[in-house]
Amino acid sequence: MLTIPADDVRAIALVRAIQSGDPESLRRQLREAPDLAAARIVDDRGVSRTLLHVVADWPGHFPHGPSIVATLIAAGADANAAVLHREPTGSPETALHWAASTDDVDVLDALLDGGADLEAPGAVFTGGPPMSDAVVFAQWRSARRLLERGATTTLWQAAALGLLNDVQRLSSQTPAPAGGQITNAFWHACRGGQREVAAYLLSRGADRNWVGHDRKTPLDAAHESGAGDLVEWLRASGAKKADELR
Repeated sequence: MLTIPADDVRAIALVRAIQSGDPESLRRQLREAPDLAAARIVDDRGVSRTLLHVVADWPGHFPHGPSIVATLIAAGADANAAVLHREPTGSPETALHWAASTDDVDVLDALLDGGADLEAPGAVFTGGPPMSDAVVFAQWRSARRLLERGATTTLWQAAALGLLNDVQRLSSQTPAPAGGQITNAFWHACRGGQREVAAYLLSRGADRNWVGHDRKTPLDAAHESGAGDLVEWLRASGAKKADELR
């Protein structure tokens, strides 16, 4: 496997061609050195990413992204290669995870069309598939496209997306989800602005005043979602913001 330091002239030229949206320059570089398609760029922290990760990197939405993804995969890039880290705590995300995290639906589709695994593990925080990253970072377009393309959802992911039937099914499984799982799903439903799902989970025993992710309560999360009717409903049910619980 070819590895290139991030400050190497080859790495700089590749990143520039990819993120400036210059597929012809990229194709020229790949013709001159075919092994570059599967190369990894390694930064000064020892993090090793592929050129497909470069396409999907933050903030995403680079010009001609889908065309560049197709060019790289046709030249031999592995659509399922994971980021490699020097430290064991690093998340082994694939390029599809990164596309989900930046809400770059066009690149996401191109990666899936090129063979990317919808259920590849490696997401930050959960170690799960790309759907996990999409929901964790509130990238709703990506989450819904992954769903359209066949991705599965956990209880909290289904709650965030307003999938009431799935939430009811997952909540009724044997063994039943623990109370903390119901509350976590409720928090995500509020973050996603999903009042109907939130009401169902509250009826299942969710803690309306759990101080959860980022030290926010469900009411805080609903405020951030901009769902005014959900905020009013939560207030009426006794929900509070985190700073009101101190």
